[in-house]
Amino acid sequence: MPVRDAVFEDIEEICALIEEHAVYEDNHDLKLDRAEMSGHLFGPDPKAWVLLATPPGEPGTVAGFAFCSWNFSTWEARPGIWLDDLFVRPAHRRHGLGGELLDELRNRTTGRVEWDMQEGNEKGQAFYAQLGAEPVPGWIRYRWRPY
Repeated sequence: MPVRDAVFEDIEEICALIEEHAVYEDNHDLKLDRAEMSGHLFGPDPKAWVLLATPPGEPGTVAGFAFCSWNFSTWEARPGIWLDDLFVRPAHRRHGLGGELLDELRNRTTGRVEWDMQEGNEKGQAFYAQLGAEPVPGWIRYRWRPY
C-alpha cells in the first residue's frame, strides 16, 4: 500500500480531499483556492506538506491523505509532526491506509506526532487507540483567529 509525498501536480486531488473531509464532517461550505493552497504547499517557503495513499491494486487512485507541518517540542528538544488532517475516502477504508499514513509519519521523526480529534468521534477514537495512540490529559487547546 504505497504512501508517497504529494507533488505540485497533486494540488487538485489534495484540495478535493480536504473539501470531501469537510463535507464528511458536516461542513458543506468549504471551497479552497487552489492557487493559494499550491503556494502554501509547493511555493518558495512551504508551510505544510502532504502524504497521499494509494489503495491496493489501484496505482493511479488517491484514496486518502495526511496533511502535516513540522512543530518543535522544547521539552523534548526535537522536532515533531503536527497532523492537521487525516482522511481516507469511505470507499477505500478498511484496507489499512490510515495506519500506513500514520506509520509513515512516525518514521519521519524521532519526536512526537500529534493531532486533534473532534469530540464524539467514537470511530476515530477506536482507530487511534488500536494503533496505540493516547489522548493527552490535562491539556486544553487555545486558538487565536486573525482580526
